[in-house]
Amino acid sequence: MPHHSSSGSSGNAVPKRVILVGATGSIGSQTLEVIRSRPDLFSLVALSAHHDETRLLEAARHFPGAALALSGADPKDARISWAGPEGLDRLIRTTPADILVNGAAGSGGLAPSIAALESGKDLALANKESVVMAWGLLHSCAEAAGRRILPVDSEHAALFQLVQRIGAGDVVELVITASGGAFRERPIHELARVTPDEAASHPNWSMGRKITIDSATMANKGMEVIEASRLFGFPGPSIKVLIHPQSMVHALVRTKDGSLYAQMSEPDMRLPIQNALTWPDCLPSPFGRLALAGQRLEFREVEPQRYPLLDLAYGALESGEGATVAFNAADEVAVAAFESRVIGFLDIARIVEKTLDRTWPSRLEDVGSIFEVDAAARDVASKTQRELRAC
Repeated sequence: MPHHSSSGSSGNAVPKRVILVGATGSIGSQTLEVIRSRPDLFSLVALSAHHDETRLLEAARHFPGAALALSGADPKDARISWAGPEGLDRLIRTTPADILVNGAAGSGGLAPSIAALESGKDLALANKESVVMAWGLLHSCAEAAGRRILPVDSEHAALFQLVQRIGAGDVVELVITASGGAFRERPIHELARVTPDEAASHPNWSMGRKITIDSATMANKGMEVIEASRLFGFPGPSIKVLIHPQSMVHALVRTKDGSLYAQMSEPDMRLPIQNALTWPDCLPSPFGRLALAGQRLEFREVEPQRYPLLDLAYGALESGEGATVAFNAADEVAVAAFESRVIGFLDIARIVEKTLDRTWPSRLEDVGSIFEVDAAARDVASKTQRELRAC
């Protein structure tokens, strides 16, 4: 990831100008809390939502003068002056800012990531689909613009801090922790009957429904393995996943001498958000402060039969860029079908596996190629979903 010193750091009296994409989601709402907590450091110059106009306007009430965009619907309120994906793209490219926080959900978050980098802004990235689908393109954009991609996901934010402070040359293994999701203690033979509402109830984190269901299947962790490999340049076999039910250790790195170094905090996304917004400075924060006395920390291996999507993600990473696009596309189709009660919970993995059985390109050179594979994978996944339903 390229290094770049943005204006608005702690040594500069001018607040850092921030654009927030996905302002009404979980990451967005917590980013707003961070920005409101430090008006001396941050100035929100623009924010967007996909469909939720009411909550977008409520968020904007605290930031008079910020430009507003609604990317997935026609706004009814005249204060929202940018509409549709094209409007959001123009807003990002034309609004002077130092950094964009991308808290959008799903594959729709890719275009804002590209627009931010191409228009000369640092990218604080919580949209893992951007990396899973288009890392080569994102990395090229960042290099060309001399800008930095700063991970916001708790695991990658932790790895980023550890790798930057220890030095990538001394690290030989990355360890990502996983809560295990809603069904980590549920007998495996009961998983065929679980409901979407059960799957969307996370034991530790407050997140959106899609990502919470992905936590229950561990598709989310699979995408994080892909993301970690690409962000930090480590091959799949050097990235390990451990179940850690307490969600206090977010990631670890193993150095050449065999030592493990961990990043630990309470499960509070506001801490990695602030760290991304203030990097390279490490500033005081009221968020995520962990008291260790009396705590119990537990780690265990992932059960492949409980979480087949994790192995499928490792396989997709090995196969190349087209397969990781297909993995994400198939998962989005399958989770939507599960949410609609068209398929069962265990069918999510079956749909992704069937989609990955196809041969996908190992390299994707441009956005058009990426979305061609995305569309083809969705067609395969949808066909598989219909076949499963017919059974």
